[in-house]
Amino acid sequence: MADTTDNKVTGEANSVPSKSSWRYIGPGIVVAATGVGAGDLVATLIAGSNFGYTLLWAAVIGCLVKISLAEAAGRWHLSTGSTLFDGWASLGRWTTWFFAVYVVIWGFVYGAAAMSSSALPLQALFPDVMDLEWWAIACGLVGLVFVWFNKYAVFEKVMTVLVGVMFVVTVYLAIRVTPNLPDAFAGLLPVLPDEKDSVLNTLGLIGGVGGTITLAAYGYWVNAKGWTNTGWMKVMRLDNRVAYITTGIFVVAMLFVGAELLHSADVAIASGDKGLIQLSDILEDEYGSATAKFFLIGFFATSFTSLIGVWHGVSLMFADFVARYRDRGGAAGSGQEVASGSRERSWPFRVYLLWLTFPPMVLLFQGQPFRLVILYGVLGAAFLPFLAGTLMWLLNTSRTPSQWRNGPLSNAMLAIAGLLFLVLCVKQIWDQPWSEFF
Repeated sequence: MADTTDNKVTGEANSVPSKSSWRYIGPGIVVAATGVGAGDLVATLIAGSNFGYTLLWAAVIGCLVKISLAEAAGRWHLSTGSTLFDGWASLGRWTTWFFAVYVVIWGFVYGAAAMSSSALPLQALFPDVMDLEWWAIACGLVGLVFVWFNKYAVFEKVMTVLVGVMFVVTVYLAIRVTPNLPDAFAGLLPVLPDEKDSVLNTLGLIGGVGGTITLAAYGYWVNAKGWTNTGWMKVMRLDNRVAYITTGIFVVAMLFVGAELLHSADVAIASGDKGLIQLSDILEDEYGSATAKFFLIGFFATSFTSLIGVWHGVSLMFADFVARYRDRGGAAGSGQEVASGSRERSWPFRVYLLWLTFPPMVLLFQGQPFRLVILYGVLGAAFLPFLAGTLMWLLNTSRTPSQWRNGPLSNAMLAIAGLLFLVLCVKQIWDQPWSEFF
């Protein structure tokens, strides 16, 4: 994607030669792996099973929108030397209250969902070992121990390996089902399905491609990598593009599978993670147990990268939130401090790790509380409009050095993202069973 600032910077030397930029790629792989969870793959499969290749263009647009959001977050971190929460805090106390409520409720419900999602393929691979709840607890504990004792460098290497597994599995499946390439290319034309609520379904697919709060975490991973100034801007942009090209490959591959394996045979699967277990059974019937097991390994890699990615990235954000709150308006949000690794050893980082791991285990056995799930859905839907809106605010004002402020292209992309996610947020709020809430 083009340089969205639409500015040329003069007199500032890059600290990294452009010819060697590829070897620095890393945070983008992490954000791609974390952002694409089992739920995203199921949503894309269902889109493919319902509409064939018709919405392929929407998946591509979803990747472009998220490139713009992540680039803006990374540009804020590098151009100001401050973290995103430091920027949010400069906009007023309302941002602090929103984030505090969001991160507590979201983390509680998401922790259970992430552990269950990682456990499903393991139970399918090893059905006689233990129950789903205990597999989920094991996944949560492994994620806790891994993130607790390892800094970003090790975390990134493990994520890269798991992304490699995801890539091989999804591309193999896409090739295995023998996609109809003329139909696929036709799917790049922006056409809406002739179905009820097709507009909202299309917007949902665009908005569901790769990440929510993990887009905000991208700037923290950029700093954790050691990128803390504008000399790394070109590398960050390349890294971000790689992230969402990778995401696009995952999503397009699963849409191919949905279109060829499910749509052509008029097979429906359930929404949610259990839809992938159904797909495993279908793959076994069509191509044998080896292909089904191979897919389950990829399913586990997809879910577990989301788990440890959130365990690390959102804990970094929470640690920054606490540091800013304790500093009471000082310059607590330093990218240099994140780069030093001290945040990954701080007590707020580890407290939030524990919050993501242990309290949600109660939900694994008792089911998710109705009212909490509604609040989780509403807050989750509100986060991306919040992110897009605040990034536009921060990157068009004196809070950002003039040469790194938004240009017309970046403003247009962030405005599109904000409007898209605002529509989806309103729909999510409207669809909640509020009459049963009170």
